[in-house]
Amino acid sequence: MNTAQSRGRRKGVARRSKATVASGLLALSLAACGGGESTEGQPAAGIGQQTSDRKITVYSGRSESLVKPVLDSFRKASGITVEVRYGDTAAMAAQLQEEGDRSPADVFLAQDAGALGAVAKRDLFTALPDEVLDKVPDTYRAKDGEWVGVTGRVRTMVYNTDQVPAADLPNSVFEVTDPQWKGKIGIAPTNGSFQAFITAMRVQQGDQKTKDFLAGLKANDAQIREGNAPIVADVNAGRIAAGLVNHYYVYELAKEEGTTVDALKAKNHFFPGGNIGSLVNVSGVGVVKKAGDDPDARAFVDYLLGTEAQTYFAAETYEYPLVAGVDSAPGLPKLSSLNAPDIDLNDLDDLKTTVEMIKSSGLA
Repeated sequence: MNTAQSRGRRKGVARRSKATVASGLLALSLAACGGGESTEGQPAAGIGQQTSDRKITVYSGRSESLVKPVLDSFRKASGITVEVRYGDTAAMAAQLQEEGDRSPADVFLAQDAGALGAVAKRDLFTALPDEVLDKVPDTYRAKDGEWVGVTGRVRTMVYNTDQVPAADLPNSVFEVTDPQWKGKIGIAPTNGSFQAFITAMRVQQGDQKTKDFLAGLKANDAQIREGNAPIVADVNAGRIAAGLVNHYYVYELAKEEGTTVDALKAKNHFFPGGNIGSLVNVSGVGVVKKAGDDPDARAFVDYLLGTEAQTYFAAETYEYPLVAGVDSAPGLPKLSSLNAPDIDLNDLDDLKTTVEMIKSSGLA
């Protein structure tokens, strides 16, 4: 979801289950940029016989294994061909900024608000109409309407119940740099969700405290993984005691192992009191300015915010649906019940400085 894919698509670990949908996806063969990797889709059987000339090009910062079922079902429902380039969200955002008006992209589908904000900051998105924006609460969309959230995800600390008694769970994410956690905390510093979390920390706590936190992780021998999923798998197996991840990976692991969340050793700990360690972020979408009011691009956004796609994300990926009328997965705490930190997602647009800060810390 590739080096910083927001969903931490694991290497060597089972990927997300795909919903049973009609096949069909045509992917552009484009080279990756900015060090990101591009996963190229292959034409599905029969798609070459499409007679419709309706087409959109999507730059996707979300992995093929995750979003291809949604793209396929959109194509089947609309008759619109989807050409897609996959890469990590930061790389896709950088590519859009580099290409500017020359970009072939009509739509950017990103795994976090920071990447969307970075593109919006360069004035590369067209404002979405109110009837689209109003489907999602104000908290989860751009102030000026350039992008809108599709799903919600919460940062958590996953921990192994055999190794970490509930009484020892920290009240603040800053406590994971304490000596008692030395060598016990897994992180994914090249992952988009970790980078968005660090950006939010910079916004709330300032750059110096954030630098100190990163230095503390390095000094405390944080265990580096390439994504969230390997962290959760290692915590469940007892190879590490805990890790900083997104909430849904515990649910995905249970599904992959054919068991229940309750049966896993790995559990989610939501930091209390509005702590930045429980940041609520979004995946989201923006329409590139050159596409303007293209009805096909608009149809795609409408589909992502419709019942079918929202239900898919809730049921198959355990993310929080953001549109009213669609329930989250059983067992998840209600999004409204979480004491989330007071962060304006519009402020998470300085991804470049965050990435440089993480690299300077020696964690990546």
